[in-house]
Amino acid sequence: MKIKSCLFLLLLFSFTAAFAQNRSITGRVTSSKGNTMPGVTVTQKGSQNSVVTDEEGKYSIIVPSTENLLLVFSSVGSKTQEIALGTKKVIDVVLTEGVSTLGEVVVVGYGSQSRKNLSSSISTVRPDDFNRGAITDVRQLMQGKVAGLNITASGNPNAPAAVVLRGASTLNSSQSPLYVIDGIPGADISAIAPDDITSIDVLKDAAATAIYGNRAANGVIMVTTKKGRRGQFSIGYSGYVGHEKVANRLEMMDADELRSLLTKNGQAFAPADDKGANTDWQKEVERSFAISHNHNLSISGGTEHGNYSASINYAEKEGIMRFSDLKRLIARLSIEQSALKDKIRFGMMVTNSNSNANNVPLLNTVLTQMIRYLPVSPVRNADGTYFENFATVNSYNPVAMIEQAQDNTKSNSLIGSFTTHVKLPFDLTYDLNASYQNYTNLHGEYYNSYYSKYSAIRNFGTNGLALRNAYQNTNKILESYLTWNKKYGIHSINAVLGYSWQGNVIGEGFQTTSTNFPTDNIGYNNLSLSNPYAIAPFRVDFGADGIYQETRLISDFLRLNYNLSDKYLLQLSVRRDGSSVFGANNQWGYFPSAGLAWRIIQEGFMNHQKFFTDLKLRASYGVTGNSTGFNAYTAQIMSGSLGTFYNNGTQMAAYGPIQADNPNLEWEKTATANIGLDFTILNGKISGTLEAYNKNTTGMIYGYTVNPVLIPTGRITANGGSMNNRGIELSLNASPVRTSKFNWNTSLNLAHNRNEITGLTNQLFAGGDSVRITGPNGQGQTGSTIQILKSGKPVGQFFTLEYAGKTADGISQYYDPSRKLTTTPRIGVDYGYLGSPQPKLLLGWTNTFQYGNFDLNVFLRGCLGNKIFNATRADLFRPSTAQYSNILKDAANEPINDVNVYKYSTRFIEDGSYVRLDNATLAYSFKKLGDNIRMLKVYTTVNNFFVITKYKGIDPEISQGGLAPGYDNNNFYPRTRTILLGLNVSF
Repeated sequence: MKIKSCLFLLLLFSFTAAFAQNRSITGRVTSSKGNTMPGVTVTQKGSQNSVVTDEEGKYSIIVPSTENLLLVFSSVGSKTQEIALGTKKVIDVVLTEGVSTLGEVVVVGYGSQSRKNLSSSISTVRPDDFNRGAITDVRQLMQGKVAGLNITASGNPNAPAAVVLRGASTLNSSQSPLYVIDGIPGADISAIAPDDITSIDVLKDAAATAIYGNRAANGVIMVTTKKGRRGQFSIGYSGYVGHEKVANRLEMMDADELRSLLTKNGQAFAPADDKGANTDWQKEVERSFAISHNHNLSISGGTEHGNYSASINYAEKEGIMRFSDLKRLIARLSIEQSALKDKIRFGMMVTNSNSNANNVPLLNTVLTQMIRYLPVSPVRNADGTYFENFATVNSYNPVAMIEQAQDNTKSNSLIGSFTTHVKLPFDLTYDLNASYQNYTNLHGEYYNSYYSKYSAIRNFGTNGLALRNAYQNTNKILESYLTWNKKYGIHSINAVLGYSWQGNVIGEGFQTTSTNFPTDNIGYNNLSLSNPYAIAPFRVDFGADGIYQETRLISDFLRLNYNLSDKYLLQLSVRRDGSSVFGANNQWGYFPSAGLAWRIIQEGFMNHQKFFTDLKLRASYGVTGNSTGFNAYTAQIMSGSLGTFYNNGTQMAAYGPIQADNPNLEWEKTATANIGLDFTILNGKISGTLEAYNKNTTGMIYGYTVNPVLIPTGRITANGGSMNNRGIELSLNASPVRTSKFNWNTSLNLAHNRNEITGLTNQLFAGGDSVRITGPNGQGQTGSTIQILKSGKPVGQFFTLEYAGKTADGISQYYDPSRKLTTTPRIGVDYGYLGSPQPKLLLGWTNTFQYGNFDLNVFLRGCLGNKIFNATRADLFRPSTAQYSNILKDAANEPINDVNVYKYSTRFIEDGSYVRLDNATLAYSFKKLGDNIRMLKVYTTVNNFFVITKYKGIDPEISQGGLAPGYDNNNFYPRTRTILLGLNVSF
């Protein structure tokens, strides 16, 4: 009994000590010039307890009542300061200028760390660094801002940007990084409004990403949203309206030019086509201008023991192509409340994004027809009907196509999370995070009765064709982890031990099609009025097989950070992942990492030098995995339809195995070695990071040919491929000029990556290597391909004919493998490895100039050394068929007898390098507007002001994602140039 009483008293004493009285520290942060400094991070050193100053530079933070505490004040562009609290309750701080970022707090997996104590590679982008303009895709906020992060986008408001970090690491997935929003892994990035973001941290090397194990091979991007501030009530509004016009069009022949060419070549238009018109079909399917506008209203505040933040965002962006647009409404609520003397903190976050996207029906066909359709043909006949000439193969009026069809997608993305943070005795904290994500997609297409004329494209039924589908994805996550922070003199330890459970349901829903409607006004909204059964050959399309999938992921993880005297830093982590998508024998994988850092600036021999303000050398190695890009049941045997067969005179459906099982299918693994140097020189005027990395993917999942005697399907999915990426990155920040009236800050990032497929074969199975891919569908190009998957070559390697000029008769000729000339090249046989779409250098350069209340931000972005296969140009290089299809102006001098002129070859591989003035913003900030208006800023921005390039297509920014990067094939949605006016105000 006495023993139990002693234990009870000991436990009571521990909790009494743990729940000791806290106190509130308030103050104001200003610059050395006396200006208020909003957005300064105020952190209790050695903890995750932090707040951010408001628009007046004020802050309020709750800390334990002990006196031996330090507050760390950090802000981009200023030197970090540490202030001892003692017994003070009010601390006002003056931050001096500098560009060192080593004092920043960055978000990492399951916690945060001071940048100066990082042993891994992490880049941070804050709102002041975001790209400005009519941007609705969060990905584009980072475009060109992070060394090694390759982001490409078109002008389509409904198409997400392609994101590749440090080169493609797999042939299976989209190669996109894992997004973690407020600690929720795999969250939908489109559910967050740009105005709600506090910071974006890009985790590059394996030491930073391995804590996320099997989903981190392509990198991790941490997004932190805004929270309320204790004691600070604020209302904010930001908005803009933008005017967009087409930045560039292809230079196609007009009616007079094309008629003159035909006359010179002894040809003429068919009377059915030549109606005396001079139609610019690109202009006919594009808007003369498009309008975009965005509005964000937010409310935030807090008390001594809690805070709240709520916002609502509405964005509307017209596409430059007629009938395309995006309307999106995002609402977000974040609440935190502390209890039991701030020893327990509860948090709740809910965000919901609702989008309504109108797409261009049959977009790729419309994009092709708008450049190929003859300019001598009118949009409409004299009687108001659409002009068509179906005697010309593959020729369709693009205006009719977009006006006589509908293509709409309504989507809703809901993210909800509940968090609990508990301070325990013995310097322990406990976190429990539960989240739920639901993404729904309602899609409808309707091709009215006019489309029955377009049966050559596909079967559009009779009296209209409707397609309707509805699918949803759900994601449930439960994560629980303990954190231990302990300091013993010169030794500091931070340890995290946790467990994660995740269940996903993908593609839950259905699809159906129908035809034979009584009127075209119904569209896709009332399929019950259709009568498809009266159309004998019509078959309802229920969608593809294998859409519905269920996956489960269970993980344990551990991370240890050790700090000796703020001089020597060690990080170790390991994650054990189990995933249902792999074979029964290999469902579990281990993903370890290690990082070392040496803060050279802390050494005694650096005390008497004045060149370096901070200097740190770090190195890391780790392994991450990939479990995306293939079906949840890839490792299992599956049966399905195998056509039909006759049995006793009756045709019957046949079913059998369509996919072989592979119980040995295992994780793709990516091992990354990274070395980095972080430095600040000249008393904080210049800071930067130099990185080098070597990234190897092994066990790449791929499809192989198998003897049908052994496996009836003749194919199996197995591990076998490998890939390497290695490169170097440089990031520089400087403030060359700082005076009382004028400031100039500049930042530059450069990145070089070399990608190589190092293997595609499996010793047990045949095939895999030298797989020709990417077959454009140009007329007369049947069987032609332009890219190849080949060991020793990069992803997207161009593999095609090598152009060798023209013969004396004006016929295009090519080299065969023996370097002999031929005018009858053989598809696949006379091909060569002739150029790579992988860029040799990515660059981003930002300059900010401040004079009084004015500030000017100019951002240049570039991509150098890459090639683009301009298949669009090849298909428009056909003078011999100009009476049926329009051609480019600069194809006018091509001999009409050159039957090879359009063949895919190096003639159409172009330099894709470019430098773009991406955005320039001029702003004016009003100050001293009274007690009620804290901040008012008006600005104007120009996007895509100019681009310097030799590329002859519409725009050189061709997608770098997927297996076919750098491929322009009549599918580029025109890019726009935007001028906008904006306003930011807070009360």
